[in-house]
Amino acid sequence: MATLKDIARALDLSITQVSRALNDHSDVSEDTRLRVKDAARAMNYHPNASARKLVSGRSGMVGLVVPQHRTIGQDGIFLEVVAGLSAQFSGRGMQFVLHIMAEHEPAIPVYQKLIGKALLDGFVLIDPQDQDPRIDFLRKSGIAFVVHGRTGKAMDYPYFDIENEQLAHELTMHLAARGHRRIAFLNGVAGRSYVTRREAGYRRALRDSGAEDLPRLQLNGEMDEATGLTATIRLFSGDAPRPTAIVCGNLRLARGVYQALSALELTVPGDISVVAHDDELPNLRASAFFPALTVTRAPLRDSWDPLVGCLVGAIEGKPVSELQRIGSYGFIEGASVAAAPTAKSASNR
Repeated sequence: MATLKDIARALDLSITQVSRALNDHSDVSEDTRLRVKDAARAMNYHPNASARKLVSGRSGMVGLVVPQHRTIGQDGIFLEVVAGLSAQFSGRGMQFVLHIMAEHEPAIPVYQKLIGKALLDGFVLIDPQDQDPRIDFLRKSGIAFVVHGRTGKAMDYPYFDIENEQLAHELTMHLAARGHRRIAFLNGVAGRSYVTRREAGYRRALRDSGAEDLPRLQLNGEMDEATGLTATIRLFSGDAPRPTAIVCGNLRLARGVYQALSALELTVPGDISVVAHDDELPNLRASAFFPALTVTRAPLRDSWDPLVGCLVGAIEGKPVSELQRIGSYGFIEGASVAAAPTAKSASNR
């Protein structure tokens, strides 16, 4: 692999001239800058992160730390996150480092070790928990970071999020406006900040509409097809009053709900109305459901550019107030919602 010295010798320049040209310093002529960069590409030159850190104080490297789990290689959402972030950082000339912890390994010692090596300029945090200890630790460490989501009372850190509470409220109110009073909610794993916010929006909508707030209709779990199927079977088992409508945290849950309702010989929306939030994951479209789902929509891929922008801003020392962004979502009405069954017909289910 070529070094700065090799490029300097090939172009009859000093190592300092080559370094300053590669780093776009204003005192280097355009002709020299182009010659150096062309030579660097031709000679397959890649800057040494440690050396760059010594010169600029930055390595151009950022990290994402995630826990290991058995199906991580088949997790479509995880792959979408990694691919999206990697592409955005690469487009800004930065290196994106993925660190997968051992199963059940505590996170804070991992961050301590990575920060101690002084090679990373910052971190992306995903899936924040309520009162997430990673945020407190990184805030105190002084290293730059950005959170995909919001959590805690003192949100004095960079983040990108969507209005999770409001979208859950809107989906639930849409059902309530059609007369539904027993509305189930299939949410994500309890303790994650977006799950907590969505639950708050759902319950606020129940209060606003006068619908029943029944704990048995609120189920948490992994947001996948299997959970949607088993949770729906559970909702329609036993003698307790059954829901007339279901709110799903994502399309994977909704697909499991549709399968379970079909197995139970219940129709959408004739017997049960269904709505969901749509992250627009690859190979999963709300319009492809039959009948097409009514959804709130905020493509997950729209998160990567603002997240990366916020972390770059944090590394550059910009004010936190400029690095807190909220994305929008849309509401798309499909054909999966109908008026609630009459009290008499509902009581027979």
